[in-house]
Amino acid sequence: MTVIPTTVIAALVSAILAFIGGYIIRKLIAEAKIASAEEAAKKMVADAIKEADAKRREAILEAKEEIHRLRMELDNEIRERRQEQQRIDKRLAQKEEALDRKLENAEKKEEMIQQKEAELAKLEEKINALYAQQVSELERLSGLSSQEARELLLKNIEKEVRHEAAQMIKEIETQTKLEAEKRAREIISQSIQRYAADHVAETTVSVVNLPNDEMKGRIIGREGRNIRALETLTGVDLIIDDTPEAVIVSGFDPVRREIARLALEKLINDGRIHPGRIEEMVSRAQKEVENQIREEGEQATFESGIHGLHPELVKMLGRLKFRTSYGQNVLKHSLEVCHLAGMMAAELGANVKVAKRAGLLHDIGKAIDHEVDGPHVAIGAELARKYKESPEVVHAIAAHHGDIEPESVEAVLVQAADAISAARPGARRETLENYIKRLEKLEQIADSFDGVDKAYAIQAGREIRIIVKPERVDDAIAVQMARDIVKRIEEELDYPGQIKVTVIREVRAVEYAR
Repeated sequence: MTVIPTTVIAALVSAILAFIGGYIIRKLIAEAKIASAEEAAKKMVADAIKEADAKRREAILEAKEEIHRLRMELDNEIRERRQEQQRIDKRLAQKEEALDRKLENAEKKEEMIQQKEAELAKLEEKINALYAQQVSELERLSGLSSQEARELLLKNIEKEVRHEAAQMIKEIETQTKLEAEKRAREIISQSIQRYAADHVAETTVSVVNLPNDEMKGRIIGREGRNIRALETLTGVDLIIDDTPEAVIVSGFDPVRREIARLALEKLINDGRIHPGRIEEMVSRAQKEVENQIREEGEQATFESGIHGLHPELVKMLGRLKFRTSYGQNVLKHSLEVCHLAGMMAAELGANVKVAKRAGLLHDIGKAIDHEVDGPHVAIGAELARKYKESPEVVHAIAAHHGDIEPESVEAVLVQAADAISAARPGARRETLENYIKRLEKLEQIADSFDGVDKAYAIQAGREIRIIVKPERVDDAIAVQMARDIVKRIEEELDYPGQIKVTVIREVRAVEYAR
């Protein structure tokens, strides 16, 4: 059996005693801390209670002070309102006194008026008696009753007044017509004199000068490949004939003709003429013409003083530079109509801006009339409406050839300016003789149909109106007749734009009451 050493036992005992002693000491310390914490908590609670009582007393004091302040303000407000009410009552009392005085004066005036009315009634009775006495005396002397005398007098006066009124009306009408015609002639002549434009007659061909006749062969190329390439790319015809040192570019599209002319001049100056070079030069010429179109449109807006046009309308104005009508340049014509309409509008006190804007754009439809079906008037009005032009401008464009009735002064002025510009000597190449022949031919075609009574070519040959005999032509035949006349006109006549055919069938019943 192993014997535990005494030292070990002593160490164990001392350790146990030390542990027990430490435990007791810690417990005592903890109890002391708990006691002190409880005392501190009690102290804090007491302090908090004291602080809460102090704040409560402060709040009560502040509330009492606020109540006192509000009571003072309320008393002051009540006092002010009472004073104001007293002032109002005082003013009302003064007004009542004034009204009483006025009422008293009014009553006095009424009494005076009643007295005067009574006096006037007496005078009126006397006057009536005297009037009746005078009338009876006049009847006795004239041998006519008052009714007969009145009728006789009114008849004489009516005759005189009617005669004088008829003379005055006739004089006024005559004077008005003379003055209106004179004033219209003055306005138109002044406008034409103030705007004197140059006119250049243009055709559907362009001439390109050559340095020598050998260049014609180079333009034609081997087996005609160069001329075919140029005609295919530009869409025009090249006429190479015996004309010395010249090539004619022919085409109805003036823009294509200008592109072909520029491309041909570039090729001649360059000297290298083959299909590849032709395509390159045509592309360059197209860009130059596009730039020129834009610049011409911008220049036209600058010259006319019209601003705010849509860019597409500006481009279309530039295209009119290369468009002609009976040899008259359409862009120059549009500028002339713009200025003439503006001058006449200024003389008449109409809207100058609307008149000038409509005058500049009135033929805008001619820029694309070869691309879009329909008359240039309808195309132009639709373009103006599409690019947000005002209704007044759209209406003036639509009415400038009389297709619709003009509803504004500006529309009438644009119509007149267009006619002046086109009719001026030298403006257009068509002779009076050819113009009259075309109108006569138009009427002859209409008269050749059975059942036609009369035919009238109007609107400068843009419309023909046919009056038929109603007993020989019914409604169905009238419709078919219009179609047949259109077909004959298309086959037998050459004319610009389109011609409107109107067949009128009218039935009248006339009787006489005898």
